[in-house]
Amino acid sequence: MNPAANVAPAWRLRKPLRAPPLDGCLALREGVGPFGALRYTARDLATRARRRVTTQQETQLMVLTPDFATRPVISFQHVHKTYPTGTEALRDVNLEVPEGDFLFLVGPSGAGKSTLVRLLIREEKPTRGKIFVDGIELGRMKRRKLPYYRRKVGLVFQDFKLLPNLTVFENIAFAMRVLGEPDHKVQARVAEALDTVSLSGKENSYPSSLSGGEQQRVAIARALVHAPRFIIADEPTGNLDPATAWEIMQLFLRINARGATVVMATHNREIVDLLRRRVIAIDAGQIARDDRSGRYHEDVAKPQVRAQ
Repeated sequence: MNPAANVAPAWRLRKPLRAPPLDGCLALREGVGPFGALRYTARDLATRARRRVTTQQETQLMVLTPDFATRPVISFQHVHKTYPTGTEALRDVNLEVPEGDFLFLVGPSGAGKSTLVRLLIREEKPTRGKIFVDGIELGRMKRRKLPYYRRKVGLVFQDFKLLPNLTVFENIAFAMRVLGEPDHKVQARVAEALDTVSLSGKENSYPSSLSGGEQQRVAIARALVHAPRFIIADEPTGNLDPATAWEIMQLFLRINARGATVVMATHNREIVDLLRRRVIAIDAGQIARDDRSGRYHEDVAKPQVRAQ
């Protein structure tokens, strides 16, 4: 009897393909390998967070050091934004963001932070000037390409923007369903995103049954489900108490540590002062200060750049 007859053909031995896990997908996309240069995965960090063993000092070390010598992934070039009412929201903004950067946008209400965020997600176009993201000029991007661009961007807002009649799982999966992603991919990505934000087991809960911090974690999981290269957050801790706000910030730091670029508009001076990341201070529509290791307040009325 031929022993080879009992051996299954090679094609039968292959395991079925499945969607890569979220942390592995992000890590591979950013070129740092499945475990990354920092020697941990998102799953490891989420587990540590649940056990509350991540100290503030350890969290400080989780942010990657961006390379300012490389081509920026986000570039604002002499950007102006004037609304039909005549309000000049931004004036001659020049800003470069390298891959892996973590920056805070700070300044008084009405300074132009939210306008900058809306321009970055192509919700609006600049009146003058150019904005490039990953080498693509947003102002010239055709409308039909916007959904593909926005898959690269994870959005997190102050008011969560969850759909109240959908479960946690359905909220996170919603965008993937709209795009027609297969069920096995949706299941895998949503489970991984929930694990990353420490909400495994809450899949069937509705937003009304969750605390504010839990709702924001769902919003972050929704932002992560496409493995975005960029996270844009507009006042993500604005409705949270200080302890919960710090927990949410740890999530953003872990996401950044895996290679994602994070741009966050905030009024939370305590967190900005504690973390000492890059600070872009905006005042009267202009960049008043660009400090790579800054505080919330530092004479924002006097234009200066401290990025050396």
